[in-house]
Amino acid sequence: MSGLRNAHVGDPPSHGGMGPAVGSRWLLARDEFPSLLDALRRAGYRIVGPTVRDGAIVYGSIRSVADLPEGWTDRQSAGAYRLERRPDRALFGYNVGPHSWKKYLFPPREHLFTLRRTDAAKFEVSVPEDPDPPMAYLGVRACEIAALNIQDRVFVGGAAVDPGYARRKARRLVVAVQCGQAGGTCFCVSMGTGPAVRDGFDLSLTELLDEGRHEFLVEIGTADGARVLDGVPLRPAEPSDVRAGEARVADAARAMGRAMDTEGIHDLLLGNLESPVWDDVGRRCLACTNCTLACPTCFCHSTEEVPDLSAERDERWRRWDSCFNLAFSELHTGSVRSTTPARYRQWLTHKLATWFDQFGSSGCVGCGRCITWCPVGIDLTAEVRAIRAAAPRPGPGAGGTA
Repeated sequence: MSGLRNAHVGDPPSHGGMGPAVGSRWLLARDEFPSLLDALRRAGYRIVGPTVRDGAIVYGSIRSVADLPEGWTDRQSAGAYRLERRPDRALFGYNVGPHSWKKYLFPPREHLFTLRRTDAAKFEVSVPEDPDPPMAYLGVRACEIAALNIQDRVFVGGAAVDPGYARRKARRLVVAVQCGQAGGTCFCVSMGTGPAVRDGFDLSLTELLDEGRHEFLVEIGTADGARVLDGVPLRPAEPSDVRAGEARVADAARAMGRAMDTEGIHDLLLGNLESPVWDDVGRRCLACTNCTLACPTCFCHSTEEVPDLSAERDERWRRWDSCFNLAFSELHTGSVRSTTPARYRQWLTHKLATWFDQFGSSGCVGCGRCITWCPVGIDLTAEVRAIRAAAPRPGPGAGGTA
């Protein structure tokens, strides 16, 4: 479960522009953490990461350690979230909040292109330049790396590649953080996505807090990550440091707030499309779209045309949408999913079943955001259990038992 791979321990850092070796592990003192932020900026990255705003830990620009949620943690349950003070000065002692990293790769609203009339029958197309510099994502958890991988398959993994997404993906640096605790709505162990960060990172940090100690175990994942660390004051990690990091991740794995039985879930959901559970959850669901907006993998969107009054210029924009919106599935005769139960069924069956058919994996990473941020506390793990409990059992004629 540790995700801290066997690698070099004890080789001195390089100071010739290449940084420490890929796969090596080092220790960074808490007092030296600002030097990591300085190194990221010197490398040309805008740092985005966790910060406290409006009573939650959300992702935003990080200019100094003071912007990080030092000494804060969160308490999460179905439909409930609150911040609390920790007894220590942990920088990453929280679970995931309402924001996901997709907003930096797949923005909530994006200008796609502009058409300008050049004569009566011709237009020229111009694509806006990306105004953002390369970004360093600081504090990415294992489930969020899994979500990034899923979004990559959606936007750049097929024949049709989204150019804006591809451009932003190529310019990102992932600084992961190993989980030292689990939230009340986390179930990444069930989905096989965490809590250990195993791959998909440029740098990985494990915050070590015990017996007055406050250090970071740093693992180098890529050459880009190694170059960033050149000149950062590191010292070699010992095997005991690695064991301490593994123990923190193991504690998080044992403390999951939720679990989901995924055995045969594809056929379970698609084989019970008329289950009474859909009507039950539909009576509680507000179709508010919170779950899809907080979800790190949902990618539903709409496009809109913004013409000027002269008919000489037209802009096309893309914005986040949701399958919970009545108009999202509207065709020429009306919406094909006119009821809330139908829209909830569409969301859950796509996320946990037909996503496998479409992209080869589940669309859920077990982060628990949809449970925490549902205003009426609908819990998809409980809904799956309810559907499983209500499903007809195969009789003797079907090869089962009565």
